Amino acid sequence: MKKKLIILSVIFIGSLTLISMIEKELVQEPWEVPSKYQKMKNPYLNAIDTDKIGRILYTKRCKSCHGVKGKGDGKKAETLDTEVGDFTDKSFKDQTDGALYYKTLFGRDDMPSFKKKITDEKDRWLLINYIKSF
Repeated sequence: MKKKLIILSVIFIGSLTLISMIEKELVQEPWEVPSKYQKMKNPYLNAIDTDKIGRILYTKRCKSCHGVKGKGDGKKAETLDTEVGDFTDKSFKDQTDGALYYKTLFGRDDMPSFKKKITDEKDRWLLINYIKSF
């Protein structure tokens, strides 16, 4: 009887975990980016980041969720309610720099806004350049 109860408990907890994961996938809606930002050009696209500003900002602001190599596997990723973007994924790489600028600037759900945390526009673009390098 005790074994059956343990087995049923494990199945129940596993089912709840699975339902939670499926629900997380279904709830997250596509991230709509206004046309103005979709079309925005990166004025620092070919800039050489000699001071490693993009990498420094990534390490300070993004790595904890997106991970060392941008795969969405940072230490905080599992604690979030929404899926963390994988910067190495084709769907990420297909986004315009302007769309990424918008998402970084305004944030959504668990993704924070960096409008007040990264105030220099050039620094924002250097961060975009860095995350696009994964």
